[in-house]
Formats: sequence, C-alpha cells, structure tokens
Amino acid sequence: MNNELYENEKVELFQQDNVNEIKLTNDEINEKYKKGEVRIITEQARYPLNTIVNMVNSDDYILNPEFQRRHRWDTTRKSKLIESFIMNVPIPPIFLYEREYSVYEVMDGLQRLTAISQFYEDRFSLQDLAEWKELNGLKYSELPEQIRKGIDRRYISSIILLQETAKSETEANRLKQLVFERINSGGEKLKAQEIRNALFPGGLNNLTIGLSRNKYFCRLWDIPEPDDTELSTGQPRQEVIEDKYFKDMSDAELVLRFFAYRQIDQWQGNTMEFFLDEFLKKGNEQFTEEVLNNLKKTFNDTVEFAYNLFEQKAFWLHRNREEKWFHYERPTKILYDPLMQVLANNLDNKEKILIKKQEIIGGLENFHKTKYDGFKGRDTNKTKVTDRIEILNEYINSFINE
Repeated sequence: MNNELYENEKVELFQQDNVNEIKLTNDEINEKYKKGEVRIITEQARYPLNTIVNMVNSDDYILNPEFQRRHRWDTTRKSKLIESFIMNVPIPPIFLYEREYSVYEVMDGLQRLTAISQFYEDRFSLQDLAEWKELNGLKYSELPEQIRKGIDRRYISSIILLQETAKSETEANRLKQLVFERINSGGEKLKAQEIRNALFPGGLNNLTIGLSRNKYFCRLWDIPEPDDTELSTGQPRQEVIEDKYFKDMSDAELVLRFFAYRQIDQWQGNTMEFFLDEFLKKGNEQFTEEVLNNLKKTFNDTVEFAYNLFEQKAFWLHRNREEKWFHYERPTKILYDPLMQVLANNLDNKEKILIKKQEIIGGLENFHKTKYDGFKGRDTNKTKVTDRIEILNEYINSFINE
C-alpha cells in the first residue's frame, strides 16, 4: 500500500525498546529512590460543597468539556451523590493536576464536581433517593433549612499533583498518563480513546471528535446523526449520548485509526493502543492547520464515497455460521480499517468506481467467501490490516481495469 501523504503530514513516532533494559544493582536502585526519581509530589485539599459552583466556573480550574458532553450523569446518579453527602457517606477524592501555579486540570472527578455545581444552581430536582425519600422532587433551594445547612457543612477532598512533580512537559504528560490510568475514573474502567482524549488534547484530537459526527460516518456505524439543535448548539440529544460508540468515544477512535493507518508503516513492534497514542500525541504537536484541513477533507470525502458506493452496508461482512452464509448486519473494524484506506487511495477514481457500483456489490458475497480466512476473527495487527488492504485494493481495482 502506498499512501500519498500531504506535505508535513508524516510524523516520526517513538518506538518502545525494552530489549536492552538497564540492569541496576540494589545500591543503585536505593539511590534512585532516595533521589526521588519517578515520584509523584502531591498535596491534599478540602473544598466545602457550597464553593464548588465558583470552582467549576473559575478559569483556575480546567475541565474537559468533551468528557463532560459524553459522560453526562443522569438525574438519579446525581441525586444519589447528594444523598451520600446528606448521610455523610465517604466520597472518593477528586484528582487535580497543577498545570501552572494555582491553575489546575481536573483529571478525575469531573462528574462529581458538575453534579454538585448543578445542584447548588437548582438545575435538577432530587429523585430516586432510597434513605431520604421525603426529599424526592426537591431542589437545593427547596430543601428544609437544616438539610441545606448539613449539606453546606460537607466537603469534597482532592489530591493535587503538584507542578514540581515533572521537570519537563514531556515528563509531565508521561506522569499524568501514568496516574490517570491508575486512578481510571474512580474505578470505572475507561476505554483507550477516553484516556487519550483526557491526556492528549490538541488539534488532531479535536478533529477526530468533530469528524465523528459526520452524517455519513454516523449512518455507516448506526450512530444517531446530528440534528438541527446539535448543529447549532453543539449539544447532542439524549439518544446520541446513550449511543455506545458515542458514549465511550469509540467513534472518535475510528476516525483516529483512519488517519494513523495512512502511516501504518510506522507501526513497529508495539500494540495498536501504543501506536494510536503516539500518533495522536505527535499529530497534536506537529500537524499544522493546513494539514488538519487536508485530513478533514480526505476523511469527509472518503466516508461519503463509502456510503455512496455501499450505502449502510459498507462495513458489513458475510459470515459463515454452521455451514450457512449470511450478511452480518453490523459494521466491523476488520472491514472498516482496510476499506477506508483503499477508498481514500482511489478518490481520483471515484466516478469510475461508482459507475461499477452494482457489479462491485454483486460480487461482494463471493469475494467475502473466497477471502474469508483474511477477514475472520478480530485480529487487527499491522500485518493483518496491511494484508486486507492489499486484498481489497485488488478487488476494487479489478473493476477499474476491466
């Protein structure tokens, strides 16, 4: 596969090399520990609940709006948190990172902070309380005086990773990633793309999020499309928020995979997760606005091409179960990854290919049957993806070259 990259698109990715690990003696290990190498410097703080509104609205506290948009707690869950404060149930601390002196990034605890802030602003009524059923239906301002005073006396604790933990921005990002993966949102397992979004903000990350709402992409992955309200306000409806691809940012990861696999030759001896991590970090750092605009156009043109050619079945495979063949009626990454690369490389031949649409679709079942071994399972390593690209490229080109 030979992708023609845009000027300044190619990135040089770091490679993990654990082959020649440095062996230290016990004395050297003890000295490393005494010097404080790879040691997190923290302090603790407590915030009265009635100060959280100012905290959330302050420029001194940086919240991740995309995480908030996709992981909005429902009213029941927010109400349960407030009930826990009423009962003085211990609440896990939030984690902050000091980006610069007295400016903090919320690493973990965003939903708790948002729920508390919204409660004090009377933006929801309590519901589904188990121990304090008498308070169901009431907002903060409507609570009995003693209950309000009791809540106001409560605190939420924080653990702050201080700026002096890291000696450079690179080290800071590495340590943030280390800590974030370990705290992992209070024990609730996050997907890889959610962690990338939290740790690696930047132009490329924003682009993947924006493109994941492309209407053709949504149709192909059966994700609810943006409506007029979302297009004008940026706020998705509840149906979108509850969608599995949207909720855990799998949609954004699919877009990232498309861009990363344009440079699949750089994937050397590491997991796909590490490859995508490094590509996103480097892309955020290196891609100019011109490169990002070119990538945006390429993705939009390619996904529209896929829809026009195959309609909603672009990423559906024919499967064999108990000696019976059927069209597996859901999109798969095994087909998405290679097909998107093949179509992107054939954008100049789009009209020739679309003329052959019915013939191409008509031959798919036999193609999937004869190449079944190459597309079965869930293996998406570099060799498998590259092989599938070549197989699909041959199939599409057979119609162009007739």
